[in-house]
Amino acid sequence: MIGSPCGASPDKPRPASLATPHGALRLPAFLPDATRAVIRCLDADDLRACGVQGLVVNTFHLTTHPGVTVVSALGGVHSFMGWSGPVLSDSGGFQVYSLLSGSRKQGSVTRRGFTYRVAPGAGKKVLTPEKCIRAQFQLGADVIVCLDHCVPLDAPPEQQREALENTVLWAGACGSEFERLAEQTGRRPLLFAVVQGGKDQALRRECAERLVEIGFDGYGYGGWPVDKEGRLLDVVGAVAEMIPAHALRWALGIGKPEHVVRSVACGYDLFDCVIPTRDARHGRLYAFTGPPGLTDLDADGFYECVYPLDRKHVRDPAPVDATCDCPCCGRYSRAYLHHLFRIRDPLGFRVATVHNLRFYARLMELLRADAAERR
Repeated sequence: MIGSPCGASPDKPRPASLATPHGALRLPAFLPDATRAVIRCLDADDLRACGVQGLVVNTFHLTTHPGVTVVSALGGVHSFMGWSGPVLSDSGGFQVYSLLSGSRKQGSVTRRGFTYRVAPGAGKKVLTPEKCIRAQFQLGADVIVCLDHCVPLDAPPEQQREALENTVLWAGACGSEFERLAEQTGRRPLLFAVVQGGKDQALRRECAERLVEIGFDGYGYGGWPVDKEGRLLDVVGAVAEMIPAHALRWALGIGKPEHVVRSVACGYDLFDCVIPTRDARHGRLYAFTGPPGLTDLDADGFYECVYPLDRKHVRDPAPVDATCDCPCCGRYSRAYLHHLFRIRDPLGFRVATVHNLRFYARLMELLRADAAERR
């Protein structure tokens, strides 16, 4: 069995699956970010062949283009992107925060929500908790997320307090709008709230307790999960312990393989990140260092990174990972991938993305086997 290196110890076995209107997610599950309703270079058949169970789309980006009314008019996000499996939607609050942190001229935050511009000189847009929930209902996602207020980890205490108060206030407003729309539409996706509070465990606990008092289907870890050296913060495990045993836990944005393993040991059920697909397009591929097994995951060295553009791969006949069953490893050599990346052919980006997503799917299969052993 895999230990709990982040210091948390789940008090009860985690659920084995999550039922959604578009099929069950076997837990724990890693869901790649189809931010703009697409995994770059891949189609739905590619994703299914990789073992991808579900996808995460971003409300902010789909509101910006093509517009949630367009997606809704075309049958919702599943129909729009040709994906029949579960879809989770993030609120877009983090993206607005990123815009505002770049320049105060881009907008502002109040108790009512965000005012922002998507680009300098563009018209102002307003994102309130109610608008956030309405947009996600229009998208037709199976799991939706409350609007939250994120600030940098090193933000002063008064800013962390403001973010906490806004997050809790907005979560209440999101819950009210959710209930109104659920009654109106007859649809009831799952609703997650996000725990904020930076590195301050007392603030995190207060936020978690106040959100639990409102009541949600699940809770997410909000904000930056790693320190400047790229190490997983202790507060990630602490937040997992603050969430009720019966509730689902979503480690928002946590995606490095070793961080996923540690967070699963803490009790998290859901993960999403751009890391595997972005790394694939930049020529950073993952490979198990040996035949993958549960005991290997206790050590940091259970995988390595292969860089097809390295000169040593010019004549390398080996696949990226000899243990991998993906089409990339079954058909192409590292030498051929080196060639594809050198000439920047889209085939290289496609098969590399397929491989990385298959690596994550295999990793999650191991983690699910470990979870089953614990039950």
